[in-house]
Amino acid sequence: MIYYEGEGIAIPRNEMSDSRSFVKRVIVYGILAGVLFVFFLLMMPSLGPHPEAARRTACRNNLKQIGLALYNYHDVYGTFPPAYVSDDQGQPMHSWRVLILPYFYDSKYRALYDQYHFDEPWDGPHNIGLLEKMPELYRCPSHKDAEAGMTDYAAVVGDACVMRGTVPVTIREITDGSSNTVVLGESTGSRIRWTEPRDVSLGTFKHIGDVDGFSSEHDGAQGGAFTLHADGSVHFVSEEMPAESLKTLFTRAGGEEVPPY
Repeated sequence: MIYYEGEGIAIPRNEMSDSRSFVKRVIVYGILAGVLFVFFLLMMPSLGPHPEAARRTACRNNLKQIGLALYNYHDVYGTFPPAYVSDDQGQPMHSWRVLILPYFYDSKYRALYDQYHFDEPWDGPHNIGLLEKMPELYRCPSHKDAEAGMTDYAAVVGDACVMRGTVPVTIREITDGSSNTVVLGESTGSRIRWTEPRDVSLGTFKHIGDVDGFSSEHDGAQGGAFTLHADGSVHFVSEEMPAESLKTLFTRAGGEEVPPY
């Protein structure tokens, strides 16, 4: 019998679908808990104002919903989406953020996907008009002065990452363990338009807090950013974490010792 090795357990291949279903249920329960927590914070003025706490929780929930859509995509295609789709000359044309639209549980995102034209680039004459229709879950509520059409979430892209370019990755290829592998994170300063096939390059990544990489706009919090891991969990990574240590979390099969975070 062939086994999938990951996160310290061995799962028979014929049980992998059940395992992914369990992960998806955990993600859904986490999203529901987050929604209830945000509602509690907003509806209990007697406890004092907690607007930033609610925004942080909503930001985490956005990432959890993106993670669930990535798993739904994997269930259909047997892989996570590529970072981008390119044309015959290798020019990036379409982003993973567009590819996963049908796999959210809100039908309006499927409708938005149907409006997108894959026979022209992301900034073609028709598609450029969709920038103003960016899904609200692609923006962190803490980024209060964000420009229209600019996303606050970006993948880390490189040959060693879950998003390695045009070639998709399966969950079996994440041999470092899905809980130990970052797929994407907050990137509030990178000025990436949501349909744009551009993300954070592993090769040019400097450190958490770099405006061209992963950064956030959370008020009154320790500097850092939320990251989504390949198991659907969301973690806050401090900007004090050394870049080389963090890069061990960006690779899917490096075999490195995972640092505390």
